Amino acid sequence: MKEKDVCEITCINEGNVTSIQNKLSKENPFEVAKIFKALSDDTRIKIAYALSQEELCVCDVANIVGATTATASHHLRLLKNLGIAKYRKEGKLVYYSLDDDHVKQLIEVAFAHQREGVRVE
Repeated sequence: MKEKDVCEITCINEGNVTSIQNKLSKENPFEVAKIFKALSDDTRIKIAYALSQEELCVCDVANIVGATTATASHHLRLLKNLGIAKYRKEGKLVYYSLDDDHVKQLIEVAFAHQREGVRVE
């Protein structure tokens, strides 16, 4: 017999539900979802991974991910607009890096989780 992955009866722990709803009401899940949505594209996660290693110019990012400079710039701009990356201009070059250590930790944890053999379909 196939195991069901849903409750077969309704049983609500009011304490847990109320506590978590109160905590969640003080957060902004919509903004958090935007971060994960931005990182859900494989090109952008490659870019974020590269930037987690070191600051890179747009040309280097394009070469690392196998994209044109225009495509890399598009993705980098999106990551910047969502607060995931930041940039600085030095002469005629533009260098990108991750916005802060929290973003770097997200990338590192995601790749570590994947290396543990978790396969997502």
